[in-house]
Amino acid sequence: MSASDATELETLATAAEAKPQKRLSRGRLILRRFLRNKTAVVGAFGIIFLAALAIFGGAFLYWKFDDIDTNAFLTGPDSAHILGTTQAGRDVLALTVRGLGKSLLIGLLVAVLSTSIAALVGASAAYVGGWYEKAALWVIDLLLVVPSFFLIAVASRGAPEGDASWMLLVVLLAAFAWPLSARVVRSLTLSIREREYVQAAKFMGLPAFRIILRHILPNASSLLIIDATLNVGYAILSETGLSYFGFGVQAPDTSLGTLIGEGARMATTYPWVFLGPATVLVFLVMCVNAVGDGLRDALDPSSASGGQA
Repeated sequence: MSASDATELETLATAAEAKPQKRLSRGRLILRRFLRNKTAVVGAFGIIFLAALAIFGGAFLYWKFDDIDTNAFLTGPDSAHILGTTQAGRDVLALTVRGLGKSLLIGLLVAVLSTSIAALVGASAAYVGGWYEKAALWVIDLLLVVPSFFLIAVASRGAPEGDASWMLLVVLLAAFAWPLSARVVRSLTLSIREREYVQAAKFMGLPAFRIILRHILPNASSLLIIDATLNVGYAILSETGLSYFGFGVQAPDTSLGTLIGEGARMATTYPWVFLGPATVLVFLVMCVNAVGDGLRDALDPSSASGGQA
């Protein structure tokens, strides 16, 4: 190597060292840590696939969920009915796609409502304090000890008939899903409210509600995102349990829980009625839990499983 080449290499190396490194944003760091978790990535693709199936799948199926094939009652899987038919002659695949969409919608709505309530109640209780905090904690403790499953089952019996009857189930599930998360948010807020930027906003005369929304909750976003993700799985399993016992989504509509409840009675004699929706439910919950674990690791810098950013 000549002297000129060596000098040129040294110049390039010095320029590379002097070039400032572009800092990654927090969002890109979180995405990088999330993508490093292969199980979470598979779970995310699984949820996207199931959501696309629930939204667009019905348009590509020959049979609709409420169609009845009078020539096929409890027939096994064949070319006409890929997953077989029910005792009423309805296509199991079409019913599963319809039930998947309903269960996903219930899970998302319950997660958004319960996490929002938990965030507002927990943060406001810790920030305001006094009698309001005592009253909020009393309500939280009360909801944690009451038998929510039986109360939801009894209340859902009074749901009005119609296409929107499942909305009452969403409200009831959300009403009993937020207390534990609210306690965690309250504990986190107790430490956040003592930080300098919160104290500065308080001394500037900003109202408490604005401080909570703009300064406290954004700094608890990691916890809230994880809580919302896990609440999707909780809501889907809760709806499945209620529908299994006949307290959830009512006919003529359907959900995965309703299908599993109907198919469980003939799981040994006509297994295709049960296996289709049960397999989709297990896969959906596994994907949701995998994404929740991946988000927890990505949002927690101290997590060893997330690796180094």
